[in-house]
Amino acid sequence: MNPDTGPATAGIDSIDVALEALRRGEIIIVVDDEERENEGDFIVAAEKVTPQVVNFIARHGRGLVCLAATGERLAELDVHPMVTRNTASLGTRFTVSIDAAHGITTGISAADRARTVQVFIDPATHPTDLARPGHIFPLEAVPGGVLQRAGHTEAVVDLCRAAGLYPAGLLCEIMDDDGEMARLPRLREIAAEHGLKLVSIADLIRWRRHHDRLVRREAEVPLPTAFGEFHMVAYSTLVDGATHVALVKGQIDPEVPVLVRVHSECMTGDLFHSLRCDCGQQMEAALRQMEAAGSGVFLYMRQEGRGIGLVNKMKAYRLQDEGADTVEANARLGFPPDLREYGLGAQILRDLGVRRMLLMTNNPRKIVGLESHGLELAGRVPLQIEPGLRNAEYLKTKKARLGHLLDHL
Repeated sequence: MNPDTGPATAGIDSIDVALEALRRGEIIIVVDDEERENEGDFIVAAEKVTPQVVNFIARHGRGLVCLAATGERLAELDVHPMVTRNTASLGTRFTVSIDAAHGITTGISAADRARTVQVFIDPATHPTDLARPGHIFPLEAVPGGVLQRAGHTEAVVDLCRAAGLYPAGLLCEIMDDDGEMARLPRLREIAAEHGLKLVSIADLIRWRRHHDRLVRREAEVPLPTAFGEFHMVAYSTLVDGATHVALVKGQIDPEVPVLVRVHSECMTGDLFHSLRCDCGQQMEAALRQMEAAGSGVFLYMRQEGRGIGLVNKMKAYRLQDEGADTVEANARLGFPPDLREYGLGAQILRDLGVRRMLLMTNNPRKIVGLESHGLELAGRVPLQIEPGLRNAEYLKTKKARLGHLLDHL
């Protein structure tokens, strides 16, 4: 079995086996990472949905029956986001709910919901063929799929597309008899009881990483800096066209752990040396350590303000000046505490030859994000900057509310 595409966990089926099951119209179970939701969903390809399928997943899943689809299809049918500011903890992109406008009764029966799904994927369907609100809950998958966001929504679309089917499908969370979410041991039992295939999102990420590529190396040039001689490599992404940059020191050996810093853009700190944060100091400290070590990769990701962008970060600063902390400020603006995803960064690191990281970070979420995309954590290197008068409260908030590993505070 190919080590890049086979299951990494005992009792889990391979992605190729799951794709065959989807083509046959079977329901499968998909489980995500234990550090994320650690939940399983029933999944079936949209074009294979029947009333019997809807009845099964609603009865045995007990969760919310949703329809995962691409943003392009949702836009074609004028199915808009449920809210303008998504503050869901995992960023799940719910839209307004829908029913078929014709050929159903109340919309809630298994037959009615199956018809709504078939109307949704019919290429002849127009926006007026759907009623809003309804009893099917669409979810928008991010363009990069599980390589950008390791969620069930993206897994559905990725699996259906990989199976050669219409890129949409039904999903429903699986609850146990006591109302608690079914975890992996119980999911194995449910799969065996009903003869279903069980796969993990972690394995789907590995499968897609082996088959698909979402970043492209665009240019590279030697770059002498105040910290030493580096090699600068620019990447574009096929997801949103953004440009990310890596500064590489020395030769990268996949077998040897290497210093890695995945640094989110901070114009105020990196360029203007703002005293509100420690970003610029972390950047300089990382580059100095790489120069001293003789090797390393400094990856500069365009994720200003933990993903909310420069303008919104400035608005958050204003709220902080009025008494909010950094987490509260994001919430008041309608954002979760941290919007960053690490799949694209992981692809860039792999392209540069990185497999084993000495990761320079204080952020445990970054560790989980990179490990879930197939990179090995050989060690963590803290980047702890002594707080100043202007950023002490900010750093304390990152420790207390975001779980950052800041032992010096």
